[in-house]
Formats: sequence, structure tokens, C-alpha cells
Amino acid sequence: MMKKTYVFVCKVILAVFLCALVFLPYGCSFQQPGETVAEGSRRHKRILRINQQEMMADIDQVLLLDKPSKLTDKRVP
Repeated sequence: MMKKTYVFVCKVILAVFLCALVFLPYGCSFQQPGETVAEGSRRHKRILRINQQEMMADIDQVLLLDKPSKLTDKRVP
């Protein structure tokens, strides 16, 4: 009984793996339909630029560099 269950589970895992290998090349592509290579390149560059800006804003916020300190009432030149 235990061996039959093990064989069945192995077959299911193998079937899922093979289906994944078959459908992997036909899945979501990096290029959207109707998009040229140049447009895709511009989109990728824009996404990378925005991600870098957001990362820098997060780092500034963690290091408390995003707004001036309110520890003194004197204005620092």
C-alpha cells in the first residue's frame, strides 16, 4: 500500500515537472505583445531607474537623511 502511494506521488511530480518544462518557453515573455525591442529596452531602463530611486529614498529614510533634524531651533547654514 505504501509503495503504491509512493509510485503515484512520483508519477504526479514527474508529470507536473514535464508540463512545466513544456509550457515554460511559451509562458509570459519579457516583451509585451505589440512592443518593439526598443520600447522594451526603454521600459526596462525606466523600471531599473525607478527601482534605484525608490531604493535610494528608502536608504535615506533609514539613515534619517530625508528631512532636516529638529534637534535645535537654530538654523544651520
